[in-house]
Amino acid sequence: MEPAPSATSAPADDRAVPLALRRDQAVRAAIGEGLVGDGRQPVAALLDLATVREAARALSAAFAEVSADGQQMLHTFAVKAGSLVPVLRLLDDCGIGAEVASPGELALARAAGVPASRTVLDSPAKTTSELREALDLGIALNADSPEELARLDDLVPRGAMDEHAIGVRINPQIGGGAIDAMSTATATSKFGVALRDGGAREWVVDAYRTRPWLTRLHCHVGSQGMALTDMAAGVRATYELAEEINTGLGRRQITVLDIGGGLPVDFTSDRISPTYADYARVLAAEVPGLFDGRYGLVTEFGRSLLAKAGVIVARVEYAKSAGGRPIAVTHAGAQVAVRTVFAPDAWPIRVAAYDAKGLPKDGPDVTQDVAGPCCFAGDLVAKGRDLPLLAAGDHAALLDTGAYYFSNPFGYNSLPRPGVHGFIAEGDAVRFRTIRAPQTLDDLVAESGGPHRDALL
Repeated sequence: MEPAPSATSAPADDRAVPLALRRDQAVRAAIGEGLVGDGRQPVAALLDLATVREAARALSAAFAEVSADGQQMLHTFAVKAGSLVPVLRLLDDCGIGAEVASPGELALARAAGVPASRTVLDSPAKTTSELREALDLGIALNADSPEELARLDDLVPRGAMDEHAIGVRINPQIGGGAIDAMSTATATSKFGVALRDGGAREWVVDAYRTRPWLTRLHCHVGSQGMALTDMAAGVRATYELAEEINTGLGRRQITVLDIGGGLPVDFTSDRISPTYADYARVLAAEVPGLFDGRYGLVTEFGRSLLAKAGVIVARVEYAKSAGGRPIAVTHAGAQVAVRTVFAPDAWPIRVAAYDAKGLPKDGPDVTQDVAGPCCFAGDLVAKGRDLPLLAAGDHAALLDTGAYYFSNPFGYNSLPRPGVHGFIAEGDAVRFRTIRAPQTLDDLVAESGGPHRDALL
């Protein structure tokens, strides 16, 4: 872990207008250059690299503002929110490490060159081989259950002290947020040791007493729809438990607190709210001892680092009407926006209308549906949305989709995965860099068992 860097963050409102202008430029350029066109690329994902760097700087600056001089700080990115090697490489260049939750995510982080010292392994279902690999590589890991800790007892050399970065994940059971499926700190959550269950707190204290190599304590209670004060309450419970353990042992055995991530994102506008600075100040007010320098800190933000940077652009293939309501049939549906399609109330996203040349579309708003290409009736990314009327050849842009949307595709109807392109807007010029090439039909066939065509005959 390295000392928290010092930096200054631009106010969120000052970034909103440039973000919108850069997005418009990128959409127009992507269509003009054929990244989205009439061939086999009717949909593409774009990532604003400046916005990613701005978010990384804002995160570092927010915690540096409230932390003690020289306090050890490691910010990591939850790889599940953007599982693309060049994105992880970019974030690593911004000083952001990787929080991984599977062998695949660890492989991506290693391919991106993220050092083991800036990598954290969290998962409720780690295998023995995963645990052994993490220990061998020197990756920090958090045990999720008593049974997992028992496995580590067999893997950590007897007499080991603090040469490994190992902690226990606790669930302070503070309750859920606005989205039940994303709430990790409910009474019955599958994550961590349920701290309020009978005998659980005593078990955790004893686990540290008998294992001097346990030097970290971890929680992750934040999620989309969780209030900052509730997130802070979970961190406070973790801090108080660390204090109790260290005081009871008469030594500073726990030296690092991993407080997770989960900062909510505003999906209703370009505004960044809440900000990292908002959260850091709430933490400083609610848990002042967190920033006095006695503990190293680890964070694991994901969605909030990338969401605002992304836009998915899809051509409108047809425009039709049913029951008097206009429907724009596009090439972006459940295969890129699975959460929005299957849980639209929890995960609504903004849609912007562009014409055939990629210019923002004018005209009066018309209530319409924006549909995807998948063969089921509910494949709608927006229902009853007021937009300038979309026509065949226009483009629908799904905003705030930099996290999760184009990095975690859904394989319905064997639709090829769209290309992902980073962009840099400088003046009137836009330069694109390929993050993930569009999936070809040959790639798709191979992935679907094509090389083993006759295996079942």
